[in-house]
Amino acid sequence: MRQNFKIMEAKVRVRFAPSPTGPLHMGGVRTALFNYLFAKKLGGDFLLRIEDTDQTRYVPGAEEYIIESLKWCGLVPDEGLGFGGEYGPYRQSERKAIYRQYADQLVESGHAYYAFDTPDELDVLRKEAEENKTVFSYDLHTRNKLNNSLTLPAEEVQQKIANGDAWVIRFKMPENVDVIEKDLIRGEVKFNTNQLDDKVLFKADGMPTYHLANVVDDHLMKISHVIRGEEWLPSMPLHVLLYQALGWSERPQFAHLPLILKPTGKGKLSKRDGDKMGFPVFPLLWKDPKSGELSRGYREDGYFPEAFVNLLALLGWNAGTEQEFFSMDELIENFSLERVVKSGARFDPEKAKWFNRHYLQQKSDEELAELFKPILAEKEVVADDAKVIRVVAMIKERCEFAHDLWEQGSYFFEAPTSYDEKTIKKKWKAETPDMLREIVAMLKTIENWEAGAVKEQFSAFMNEKGWGFGVVMAPIRLTLVGSAQGVDLFDIFELIGQDETISRIEKAIETIQ
Repeated sequence: MRQNFKIMEAKVRVRFAPSPTGPLHMGGVRTALFNYLFAKKLGGDFLLRIEDTDQTRYVPGAEEYIIESLKWCGLVPDEGLGFGGEYGPYRQSERKAIYRQYADQLVESGHAYYAFDTPDELDVLRKEAEENKTVFSYDLHTRNKLNNSLTLPAEEVQQKIANGDAWVIRFKMPENVDVIEKDLIRGEVKFNTNQLDDKVLFKADGMPTYHLANVVDDHLMKISHVIRGEEWLPSMPLHVLLYQALGWSERPQFAHLPLILKPTGKGKLSKRDGDKMGFPVFPLLWKDPKSGELSRGYREDGYFPEAFVNLLALLGWNAGTEQEFFSMDELIENFSLERVVKSGARFDPEKAKWFNRHYLQQKSDEELAELFKPILAEKEVVADDAKVIRVVAMIKERCEFAHDLWEQGSYFFEAPTSYDEKTIKKKWKAETPDMLREIVAMLKTIENWEAGAVKEQFSAFMNEKGWGFGVVMAPIRLTLVGSAQGVDLFDIFELIGQDETISRIEKAIETIQ
């Protein structure tokens, strides 16, 4: 049967509702991003709600990590934990008093019941089922044989509660009902209640489970659309039935996002994949408060937030054009759930680097110089801004990350301490030292040390000697850089200065045998 609900037509309100059980996975960030884009496209609100009903899995520092991650990505909530709002509190553990009344309402209306089965008793049933090569499920097929308020006299139920016996409240799944629902990404989805179990909604410790708290909070916070990961799709029929059982005629529309897959395309992307293949799966560096283990983050690995957001946006969504680079404003303008795919999206770590390279190239030389300065300071290099800006302009085309600037341009700031053996073997001949000594003598006579002027006099000298440029240019580059890499040789001459150029060549002549 189809559920007769009125879809909410008021202002668009969406929520990102992570659990503080550890660092925020990039899949979670993508869920937040798609919620954010949807809300902003339609002039709605984006909320942050912390779902910490399972206190046994709470990890200190996780909430702060979630908030910092969202801020770094530019996904600042309109309301929620840490951001205020009129529908708080936004941490579920602070809303405990709210949920009990709805659990009681469900019991009174016959849509839920008390269950007193102990964990040990249920384990025995699971093991028996396993031995019989079946699976035990607490559902409409088994509940009438178990220790609950459906099978016990009302007086005994009240006595157990009064005695402080452990209990939970379970949803009473109706028999043989087809729950047919439209998912905004997957189209019509159908579930039969005979295949569903009686989920726990509330526990004796006063805490609801995810299912009850989720539905109650979405209703009270006037959430219009629930956009969440594919793994929550099996929960949708229960949530739809809870809206019906609680008598709420309006409810949100659902959209379930595809998984982010491993680079191989097989299976959900995990931290283990990142560790094995050398890329982060979390937005920020995370230090486990118990083990002290460090997990890499995109921010600390040198990714720009705009590159990270851009790559996440294209994992499961496209604008229907060839465009691949989007600013946040462009993402908001182009985003729609209709263009989110159903199938999993394969993550490519090389494509992630490609995105970062693009955004690095888009930055001005002055911006990149500011990013380079802390790296230079760490290396105890002192350089004026003008030189740093000129160096950045020359080497940025060779870089994917800001930290590549040192690797590509260190020779502008310090002399090489070693020389590439392959280049020596291939380019350093017996006559090279004498030729370089003559070049040094010539370089000492040059008065105008600008690249163009140096090149002109150098060329005249080479022509006078009858030497080919190929004979000396590679050895000179080796003396200045330490390898066969680097930008235009005469630009290096100018930027490191006349005295340093001559000093490096002379040192190499003495060092390289």
